[in-house]
Amino acid sequence: MRITTVADGLRVPKTAELVARSLRGRIIRGELVEGQALPSEQVLTEQFGVSRPSLREAFRILEAERLIEVRRGSRGGARVCTPDVHVAATHTGLLLQVRGVCLADVYAARTVLEGPAAAAVAAQPPEGAVARLRSSVADTAALLAHDGDPEAVSRSAQEFHALLGELAGNRTLHLFGGMVDRIVAVANRAVVDAQGSPAGRLRQFRATQRTHGAVVDLIEAGDVAAADALWRRHLDEAERRLRQAPGADAPVDLLE
Repeated sequence: MRITTVADGLRVPKTAELVARSLRGRIIRGELVEGQALPSEQVLTEQFGVSRPSLREAFRILEAERLIEVRRGSRGGARVCTPDVHVAATHTGLLLQVRGVCLADVYAARTVLEGPAAAAVAAQPPEGAVARLRSSVADTAALLAHDGDPEAVSRSAQEFHALLGELAGNRTLHLFGGMVDRIVAVANRAVVDAQGSPAGRLRQFRATQRTHGAVVDLIEAGDVAAADALWRRHLDEAERRLRQAPGADAPVDLLE
């Protein structure tokens, strides 16, 4: 039997990559938790049998992946940062930008990801789901009652979308939906700002808030078909307005 060698194209991982892989695995498995300090460099170099430069290179790999934060100074050191949706969204968003994907395309993906949410919640609402949804709608209404800042109102409305996705129960769809929402929130500010006057945007937000409230009513009534139809129309309308806005066909821009 022929043994594959480096000459056959199999790259042997560098020492730093092996150390980073070991520490990464411990973070992902929960053996190292958010905010926990890693052992000192002296302890880790002895534990892994590596040099300080190799350990520091491993730290740079993990820091680039946002899995640790390295603080300098006498009280410094490496601390664990568990992965979150913002980190994933940043990397995914930059990949979309590199490939020239337009914002309208991202909105279309959001419609696909979020479309089933209302029907899923109406069919099997988790305990406390209606109360949480009504609280979210009320938060948006409170902002609108005082002609709140459009950006704050927009964030509040997006939180309703995120909550509905969470309550729908599919964690993978919720995660991807959260990533897309994060990309949209960063990338579409200039596009949204171009959609009419602040007063006009507030009128649109009030209509959105009423629709959110109506969706909650249908979920509470257990009307799966009507909740599904209204929510999908709502998403389709948001996508339609975006596609008509100046800049919707421009590539996603996360660098502003």
